[in-house]
Amino acid sequence: MINRNDWVDDFQKNISELIARSPAADIERNMKAFMSQTFSRLDLVTREEFDIQVQLLERALARITALESRLSQLEDRQPPGRSGGPAPVEPAVEPVPGINRPPRPKPE
Repeated sequence: MINRNDWVDDFQKNISELIARSPAADIERNMKAFMSQTFSRLDLVTREEFDIQVQLLERALARITALESRLSQLEDRQPPGRSGGPAPVEPAVEPVPGINRPPRPKPE
């Protein structure tokens, strides 16, 4: 007599083989290929890449905040009216409006 578990295992195996040989498996493979090709054309990023960029941005913003604080402290230490100090340096990259501070006015 066949054990009940063996019969269930055989039945599952037979069904799996039947599905693998049916047109459903081909349709599934074709749909996966089609969707993969479509997504690659959409210029999407993976969640992992997005999370990495978020972390990099958070670190950069934290560093900018710390540098702004340090600069503010250094400016507060400088005696008023002192003209012997170095000229102010414009940033190499314009700040992104709306993130932490308003954009600087352009010199005329």
